[in-house]
Formats: sequence, C-alpha cells, structure tokens
Amino acid sequence: MQTQQQLWQQHFPQFMASQGQQVFYPGSLCENYLLMLEGRIKTQLISESGREILLYHVCSGDSCVLTTSCLLGGNCYPAEGITESPVLAFAISAIAFHRCLEQSAFFREFVFKNFANRLATVILRMEEVVFDTIDRRLSRLLLTYKQPTVNITHQELAAELGTAREVVSRHLKNFEKRGWLRLNRGIIEIINPNALAQSMA
Repeated sequence: MQTQQQLWQQHFPQFMASQGQQVFYPGSLCENYLLMLEGRIKTQLISESGREILLYHVCSGDSCVLTTSCLLGGNCYPAEGITESPVLAFAISAIAFHRCLEQSAFFREFVFKNFANRLATVILRMEEVVFDTIDRRLSRLLLTYKQPTVNITHQELAAELGTAREVVSRHLKNFEKRGWLRLNRGIIEIINPNALAQSMA
C-alpha cells in the first residue's frame, strides 16, 4: 500500500534549493505551496536600516504560514525566506493548492492545522520580543542548542532575538563576566548551563 508521501510524489514535483538561497522576498508573488521534506528555511523581516528580525523557521514536515496566508488571500510576500541548509520539498502550484482544498478533506485539515500551529508560534515569538527581557530570551536561545559549544555570530543571535547586534554583544559580555560562558570569534562556549537556566526563572 502506498504511503501519503509516495502518492504526493506521483502528483507534485519536488523543489530543491541549496544553502543560502532566497526562496521568496518582500513583494514577490506566491506561486507554490511548499511542504518541507528536508532542510530548514528561516523567514525574516528586514527593516529599512537593514536590521533582520526572525519570524520563524520552516523545518521538515512543516509548511510556511506566510505562504499559506498569501495563497489564501492572493497577496504578495511581506517578508523573505532564506534556506539555512539544503532543502527538499514538494511544490504544489497555486492552482493545484486551491483545487486540493476544495476536493480533499485530508488536505484541508492538514493545511489549516499547520497554519494554526505556525500562527500560534509566530504570536508566541512576538509576545517574547515585546514582553520578555533580553537576558531571559538570550539564555533560552543558547540552551536550545543543547551543546557546550555553539557556532554562531552575535549578528545571527540578534536576528534570532529580533534586536540589535550591539545589544546581544553587551549581554553576552555580561554573561562572560559572570562565568557562564566564554566568547570567541563566531563561537560561544557554554561553561555553566545551570546558571543560564536559573536566569530564566
């Protein structure tokens, strides 16, 4: 008996992209509904000053909430999507997307359930940006990597947190003075994860 993925392979082409490729950008038309099979895409806003604000990541098994919104509303993208690793996805054209919504209860349930989950994630992220402190958010982000050495720049952390690089650098230096971590170029060595966890309490 064929799996759902095998059935989709028979009807929809696959989309592939290398790391660092722009998948969509502000003002671009939404032509396909992508269902991620492998890889990760970051969706972000870029201000007029060039500051990046991460909205969310699209990972394996996910779809993009902005893509769904644009297809349903017939709108252009308000943000950009950049691949953070090689990506493989099913590409469902806009016409096929609307036809599947009309004809398949399974597809409708999948699309709207995924849309609701992703939207909730975006709202939670915006709540954190607005109401939570940088210290708590920075500690939480560092601990999500679940490894003692994190290969990441201050600018990348700033984009993840929706703040300026200078702010992140200042807080990281404070963490280093407390003996919680050690800073090197492009590398953060977490020395005291328990202290980071306690700072979130």
